Amino acid sequence: MNILLWAVPIFNLTMLIEWLISRKHKVKGYELKDSAASLSMGIGNLVVMFSFKLVTFALFMWLYEYRVFDLPVDVWWIWLLLIPVDDFFYYWFHRCSHDIRFFWAAHVNHHSSLHYNLSTALRQSWTGPVVGWVFWLPLPLLGFHPLMMALAQAISLLYQYWIHTELIDKMGPLELVMNTPSHHRVHHSSDHEYLDRNHAGIFIIWDRLFGTFAEERKQVTYGLTKNIDSFNPVTIAFHEWRDLFRDVWQAKTWRGRIGYLIAPPGWREDGTGVTSSVLRAAAQEKTTEP
Repeated sequence: MNILLWAVPIFNLTMLIEWLISRKHKVKGYELKDSAASLSMGIGNLVVMFSFKLVTFALFMWLYEYRVFDLPVDVWWIWLLLIPVDDFFYYWFHRCSHDIRFFWAAHVNHHSSLHYNLSTALRQSWTGPVVGWVFWLPLPLLGFHPLMMALAQAISLLYQYWIHTELIDKMGPLELVMNTPSHHRVHHSSDHEYLDRNHAGIFIIWDRLFGTFAEERKQVTYGLTKNIDSFNPVTIAFHEWRDLFRDVWQAKTWRGRIGYLIAPPGWREDGTGVTSSVLRAAAQEKTTEP
């Protein structure tokens, strides 16, 4: 976990370099209030994550006692196994964070910026560490030591930092296997044809295998389909939780209450809601019209 703290000076330096370069290129670049909000979210995320890690680490250590396999912890090749396995579970965590509103409430803040730069990578959730750990429960049972899991997750976060930029174009054959700035720009798009695509952490192969891949074919519009228009970190962190609990409270049936929790964002009890899959299908149909 300390690897993230050691990376802070690198974050600061690379953001400064990107800001200087972006001033000479036709990209949206940085906005002071937006970047300050992202940095505030990042600091809050670190506080929550390091605090809650004590709880999840204890749980993972308990599960590790019931592991199915005795995997070694002191050989180099175990990382060739752990990194892809961890990334596989990250893919499903990330995909569910878009497909299930309860998890979307914790993740939506990361998509709330209208900008796309390295500071956007730091716009991390204050509630994600509290709800997202459930997706990694199988790893200690498979025999991966919780300390190794923590390092693998830190490596994944560090990898995903550099792909939050508009200054790097497509990267040739690397695009086939790895997550790249081009792939992740699609993920941050509010354009309907790009919604809920490219959930990869490190390896884009999961999106290609499970049908959630989309190639960047046009200039991306960043943000949400309905932007929150706020730089207040508290609003950014909790606006969707507020709306979620309001909808659950006002629901007329148990079906509605459960639906608001587990259905995709945009779902409505009365059938009038529009989800991202509907918007994406309509956009794709429009592009194929003669």
